[in-house]
Amino acid sequence: MEIEVSQSKLAKALNNVSRIATGKVTLPVLNNVLIRVEKNKVSLVTTNLDMAIVDFLPVSDSKDGVITVPAKLLAEFISNLPRNEKIKITVKDYKITVTAGKYSSSINGTSADDFPELPEINEKNAVIFKMGIDEFKNGINQVAIASSSDLTRPALTGVYFNTYDKTLAIAATDGYRLAEKKLVKNVQSDISVIVPTSSLQEVLRSIDDSMEEIEISFNDDLVRFRLGEVEIISKLIDASYPDYKRLIPKDNNIKLDVDREELIRVTKLAALFARRSASGSIVCEAKKPDVFSVRSVASELGENDSTIETKVEEEGKISLNSRFLSDALNVLDAKTITLEFANSVSPIVLKNKNSDDYTHIIMPLNS
Repeated sequence: MEIEVSQSKLAKALNNVSRIATGKVTLPVLNNVLIRVEKNKVSLVTTNLDMAIVDFLPVSDSKDGVITVPAKLLAEFISNLPRNEKIKITVKDYKITVTAGKYSSSINGTSADDFPELPEINEKNAVIFKMGIDEFKNGINQVAIASSSDLTRPALTGVYFNTYDKTLAIAATDGYRLAEKKLVKNVQSDISVIVPTSSLQEVLRSIDDSMEEIEISFNDDLVRFRLGEVEIISKLIDASYPDYKRLIPKDNNIKLDVDREELIRVTKLAALFARRSASGSIVCEAKKPDVFSVRSVASELGENDSTIETKVEEEGKISLNSRFLSDALNVLDAKTITLEFANSVSPIVLKNKNSDDYTHIIMPLNS
């Protein structure tokens, strides 16, 4: 096997795929990157058995072959070479030799026979969606914050991709908050699957400024994300997702339009005191005439009470976890947001004003 490739392209590809070769595995070959050269195209592959990352790398000159080598070592070595160097890689007797100008290194590799076979998406039966990178990235960031890390409830550790009313929506909940984002409208296919949040985070890390579109393919128990020359294949979570739409309250009599930046500021001020309590509780209250207040009390420190001017037609108050509210405000993106709730024991709903594409719900704390 032999290839010649620029340092910048190889370093970028290796850094991308080596992220999931963590060293915390029982199967040693999973610490390796599979390098396959075929017809002047190189594929770099890593897997942790739940997910695989593939980066296809065009090269100027090559001889076919395949080998696996320690992913982190090779990635770090290539990254530390000068960016303008042309790198030559040759393989003989399971030893990989890397040369770049006056730099040279030999790394012991292993046969590719022990490397796990990658699962494949059946293109004929796959359900495929395409969307802009920005829409995908923003949507995942808005929803994934509400997913759970509790492994005893596997369904909640993922993001639920589902279709209804000819719309592809994604949702996540940890039982204390819920987020839903409508991603694609006028879709013709139906889907109802749970994608691990960890896999989606790897997809986000693989996105760069040159990418404009993402293709998502669902097939049986797999999902594939295609980003230009990068593919990420992940297992789906085999579980039933709760009927989250029932959790979205419909009849809220208290409705407020609030400047988002101003609410972020007063929430941060209240959180300085609230974080000293176990619940991180702050009290949000709509009061006549036309004031929305956010306050917190820490008996050993003092108290904070900030107000925002807004139109108030119905009075009411609700206690919330300050971090949950901050998380929601940071992913909402309109200048003005709408807050809706019915009373102190019902959830609060946050949306961008005049839009129903994104909905964020936070359960109240005991007053």
